[in-house]
Amino acid sequence: MSEIQSVGIRDFRANLHKYTAENEHPIAVTSHGRHIGYYIPAKPSPKEADFEALRKASLLLKAMLKKSGVTEDDIIAEFDALRKQERQKKSQL
Repeated sequence: MSEIQSVGIRDFRANLHKYTAENEHPIAVTSHGRHIGYYIPAKPSPKEADFEALRKASLLLKAMLKKSGVTEDDIIAEFDALRKQERQKKSQL
């Protein structure tokens, strides 16, 4: 990460949406050139590239399932069976 961006309190207040909704990096808030606080985003907002990568991955998974003849229901059933086995193991301890 590069140096923290400094923003005057008036600019920060006037452009609050821009600084909070569109920013992923911490911001130092200043008043008369002195740091008075920091804005630290709770979580980064997803980027369009992330959504595109997820779409591509889901299409690839769909093609792989179709090619192998496995359905979503098959996967869920196997997952449920494995989860049931794990619960039985834990209850036997």
